[in-house]
Amino acid sequence: MAYSAKVMDHFQNPRNVGKIENADGVGEVGNAKCGDIMKIYLKIEDDCIVDVKFNTFGCASAIATSSMATELIKGKPVSEALTLTNKAVVEALDGLPPVKIHCSVLAEEAVKAAIKDYYDKNGIEYDADLFGESGCSNCCHCD
Repeated sequence: MAYSAKVMDHFQNPRNVGKIENADGVGEVGNAKCGDIMKIYLKIEDDCIVDVKFNTFGCASAIATSSMATELIKGKPVSEALTLTNKAVVEALDGLPPVKIHCSVLAEEAVKAAIKDYYDKNGIEYDADLFGESGCSNCCHCD
């Protein structure tokens, strides 16, 4: 399985690792059966993501996609972060092996789960269709 130089860089030198105490939004997705669990923490001020951290338990692709997803949303308005797709994460990493695409799906879902948590905590109305069910069962068929 060949990984791009960007995947290897984000795996070996992940950006934004850690936890934000009193985060404005927290999203956790994954499944221990699958082996990939992602947790993303958001700090939001004036509807802008001013800080983002993650903790991921999983393979190189899971760590790399988490790292890249945080880089792609940091400093962005919440509404823009909500449009992040797994395809954008894969493209930013110069590709992933087909069997690892589920990691990019988890990264997208973790970001959306954290934004949903922020909306819920702050009583912000949203279109429920923006938030699909997250979890490993959607992505890697590990049942």
